Amino acid sequence: MSGVAGAVGGVLAPAVAVGLSPFGVVGVVLVLGSPHARTSGPAFAAGWVAGLVAVSAVAVALTGDVDEPGSVAANGVGWVELALGVALLYLAARKWRKRRRPGEEVVLPGWMATIGDAGPGRAVGLGVTLMVANPKNLALTVSAAASIGQTDVVGTGLVVAVAAFVVLGSVPVVGAVLAHLVLGERAAAALGSVKEFMIANNDVVVVVLLLVFGFSLVGDGLSDLPQA
Repeated sequence: MSGVAGAVGGVLAPAVAVGLSPFGVVGVVLVLGSPHARTSGPAFAAGWVAGLVAVSAVAVALTGDVDEPGSVAANGVGWVELALGVALLYLAARKWRKRRRPGEEVVLPGWMATIGDAGPGRAVGLGVTLMVANPKNLALTVSAAASIGQTDVVGTGLVVAVAAFVVLGSVPVVGAVLAHLVLGERAAAALGSVKEFMIANNDVVVVVLLLVFGFSLVGDGLSDLPQA
């Protein structure tokens, strides 16, 4: 795989998975339902984007010479992908074991209960934290960076590939903020429905994403292991 098109194509799936993170989607909808929505909403989105940019930059820097045969990164990328895939599968199994059973009350995490009172400053921090502190997002970002590293893109092409990953990984969060700013109360019902769906089905959504990309990373890792 080579060229900008190949690099962008390689980040599409992990970017969509990052964007569909229940923490990000629920977090931004809760912020948009607060009295500070018009300021805290954009602040939360800015924090999410900043966190994704920072993690992406570090991941790309660490996997920058994957396409050079015999390099440390090239020899190790398969093992990294394999380890990340196994980690995601483990998280999927743990999440499924701890899933909410039918009839059990939905218990919201502590940050969800207080996020509605967040001002712009705290909203920025929450956006960064919910992006950076999520193991799934970190693993998917490293996977995307490794995919980019396996191409021959440099300079502008590299920036385009990373930008595509960041944009796609931010669409749900940024899109919710834009919808609220443009449509106001008309967007409230739709955003509320999304929030309720994500909260009610959080376990299933997360497990499916972890399984899909866990197996994908395991497969990529096995194919990229150094050949004897």
